[in-house]
Amino acid sequence: MKKLIALLLSLAMVACLFAGCSGETETPSTEAPTTEPAPTTETPTTAGGDEPAPATGSVYFLNFKPEADAAWQELAALYTEKTGVPVKVVTAASGKYSETLTAEMAKESAPTLFQCGNMAGLDTWQDYCLPLDGTDFLNEMTTADFNLVRDGVTYCAGYCYEAYGIIVNTALLAEAGYTVDDITDFASLKAVAEDITARSAELGFSAFSSAGLDGSSSWRFSGHLANLPLFYQGVNSNEISTITADYLDNFKNVWDLYINNSTCAPSEIGPKTGDESEAEFGTGKAVFFQNGSWEYNNLVVDESKGFLMNPEDLTMIPIYCGVEGEENAALCCGTENCWAVNAKASAEDQQATLDFLYWVVTSDEGTQMMAEQFGPIPFKNAKESENVFFNAANELFAEGKYNVAWAFNYTPNTDSWRQGVVDSLMAYSTAGGSWDDVVKAFVDGWAAEWEAQNG
Repeated sequence: MKKLIALLLSLAMVACLFAGCSGETETPSTEAPTTEPAPTTETPTTAGGDEPAPATGSVYFLNFKPEADAAWQELAALYTEKTGVPVKVVTAASGKYSETLTAEMAKESAPTLFQCGNMAGLDTWQDYCLPLDGTDFLNEMTTADFNLVRDGVTYCAGYCYEAYGIIVNTALLAEAGYTVDDITDFASLKAVAEDITARSAELGFSAFSSAGLDGSSSWRFSGHLANLPLFYQGVNSNEISTITADYLDNFKNVWDLYINNSTCAPSEIGPKTGDESEAEFGTGKAVFFQNGSWEYNNLVVDESKGFLMNPEDLTMIPIYCGVEGEENAALCCGTENCWAVNAKASAEDQQATLDFLYWVVTSDEGTQMMAEQFGPIPFKNAKESENVFFNAANELFAEGKYNVAWAFNYTPNTDSWRQGVVDSLMAYSTAGGSWDDVVKAFVDGWAAEWEAQNG
């Protein structure tokens, strides 16, 4: 019977392809394919015990994070060696996950494990998300705070916490005559950055690494920096149809500080990539670099980058933007890292995927990799991380500072809205455009995308 179900599913997906579900267009579709799910009667459970499950089914993981590709490939090979279960890991290019997922899901051999980062993503992919409640894998979690839940059903598991802010090279900061204790709000951050800029020729470094607007870098600003005005105006669900411009002057404060105190002129940021910005920071050309806890491995461990930084010279501070009381802000902590199991995969492949996940979050090998790549994970067998950025986050929380939650998770039609923000930032920064167009991209763009998605 299971073989018959798998055959029917394969035929349905092939029929969908010929019907144009994945038809090639100039702009890749962000809609989920419309194949019918394989019939299931209950949510699979994972095999218990310390040893991996016996070989059955297969796993195809479409990975979201390029920086973790090598670690996932190694772990997948180890699991296959232990169990005989084939585990394939494919990593989407930076900034291309949505379109890659859409294309892969339309194939006969679709991912059995994929990333669904927020409620907007769940809107698109819910039919493909297997309910996880009752599985041994989900029962290993220590908190459900970052899971994606709808109508009481857990569709996606938030498998790690992340933090982002302004990464600081404290050694360079000391050379400039400062410590992180001198930076407690936007005014003090601005004063330090502008002083470094005024003395950059003498010091031999700049304040900020480049704020590139290439697709590999722009998400840091259209997503992470844009979080600040969204958070401070109270965006906390995907039911918010309109936003205001109330905190966009604060966004402008930070953006202007970045591009006017950087390793390059504002006119040059358009083609600057994320790797370039990272390398500028990693080779000591800049004191500050807006990014997240995931950068620890790239900066400290990965020799292929061409540089290795001393973790004792690194910390992370909040992105101050000039709002009242921000001296009490912590880092921006949350997750877009949520695993979903393909509800339209065969029952054997669903079970194989759940067994693999259970092994990842319970075995020494899996939890060690997760600690190294993702920091603290919300599972019972989690190992401690050496990531200094998480230490900074925890220290701020221990001081009673408030978390700047990830409001950007509730952006309607995320890719389209963010692209509008990037385009307007590009025009403003490199071509003498008006800040009013950035405000319009934020406010009018949000309303238009929400209406298109929900109207």
